[in-house]
Amino acid sequence: MDAAEALLEIATLLERERASRYRAKAFRQAAAVIAALPPEILGDPTRLRAQKGIGDSTFEVIRQAQQGETPAYLAELRGVVAPQRQSALRARLKGDLHSHTEWSDGTTPIETTAAAARSLGHEYLAITDHSPRLRVARGLSAERLREQIPLVRAQSGDGLAVLAGIEVDILEDGSLDQEPALLDELDVVVASVHSKLRMDAGPMTRRMLAAVADPHVNVLGHCTGRLVQGERGTRPPSQFDARAVFAACAEHGVAVEINARPERQDPPDELIAVALDEGCLFSIDSDAHAPGQLSLLDHGAERAEAAGVPPERIVTTWGIDRLRAWAT
Repeated sequence: MDAAEALLEIATLLERERASRYRAKAFRQAAAVIAALPPEILGDPTRLRAQKGIGDSTFEVIRQAQQGETPAYLAELRGVVAPQRQSALRARLKGDLHSHTEWSDGTTPIETTAAAARSLGHEYLAITDHSPRLRVARGLSAERLREQIPLVRAQSGDGLAVLAGIEVDILEDGSLDQEPALLDELDVVVASVHSKLRMDAGPMTRRMLAAVADPHVNVLGHCTGRLVQGERGTRPPSQFDARAVFAACAEHGVAVEINARPERQDPPDELIAVALDEGCLFSIDSDAHAPGQLSLLDHGAERAEAAGVPPERIVTTWGIDRLRAWAT
């Protein structure tokens, strides 16, 4: 098999399993290295192994692929990484409104993320890197976001609309962590709480209500902030008046995100039921931080289908024209 394709498939499988970001990145880097090498180096094991970006593990994958074998590591991952779940709802999803690139805390450039979305058959993908207060995630200053916007939109084509967006922090007073005039320029705004997650329910409710009422906001991201599994450990959900917040979402046309990351499963099932009862729209999003994580939409679709969310109330089942009209 083609060695570069084998390396990229390994990276994708590692990303889907939320394995070490550095390990997955090493396989992507090795694929890029060999794609640029002339045949005389590719055919010389000694010179190939000496190339910067080729380590012991990636060299062994390349060697086995060049010998016409399925690399052992790839075969192992194919056997242990759960395949994408197929459901009627997943087949209806047309895009994803929450993804990250190396501009903040993602692992790859915008173009690599866009290419992965295109390969999945997406009609649209929003690039929503973090806002400035989230320094640990290299949140984008206003200047960096202005620089990013045209680069994001330039990736549109071949059936994929790449939307300029942001995952903007909801600050303690409910204001948004970016200049309002700059938010006006974006196609999609996902608003999420990332700090002071243990606030008392009253202040947290007021904080979220203020954000949801902001006309810039399209999606309320991972609303409880909980973690239920994974290498970061677990974290309890934030406490707030869910009925009040979801009623406000319905009033203002803000979609409640069903975050597809298995370690989040946010909102919990009981809050999805409240949001349904309050008449909310929903957005099933991957919250991908690497290209292979874009496929995690299947987890979100499975949860939404089990919860009885009508497809017509899920904005990511809508075509691009209807989506743009709603988000404007």
